Amino acid sequence: MREDHTEIVMTVTFDLVSEHPVPVDVELRYDTRDPFAVYALFEPEGARAVQWILSRDLLADGLIVRTGEGDVRMWPDKDNDELVLIEFVTPKGQARFEAHAQDIADFLDTTYEVVLPGGEDQWFDFDSEIERMIAAG
Repeated sequence: MREDHTEIVMTVTFDLVSEHPVPVDVELRYDTRDPFAVYALFEPEGARAVQWILSRDLLADGLIVRTGEGDVRMWPDKDNDELVLIEFVTPKGQARFEAHAQDIADFLDTTYEVVLPGGEDQWFDFDSEIERMIAAG
């Protein structure tokens, strides 16, 4: 496991899809300590911030094809190839956002400069994670 960790942070704007789209600042964060994940912190104006943990692969795949099951789904906008749609589903409801595909691609490219796709296991200590989860119950 590598010890020279890096964190990448980029703020982008997603539009909450509604009758009147609402822009929401989203802080995307990638940390080599958790190389499979991207943390997305949604900070809507006047509302409580919410963080989602997304698969880096889901973000990459969602730029090209419909992907995701369960809580998070992503796909290219069939009417505008500059946009992708990202949908979050919880027991309390759902939210759909439009995002500029290039913003997500630029963020992912920056993460690939640090950890190439398929190279995540060089940064992640599976044995330590399993021990930590067992200890936590």
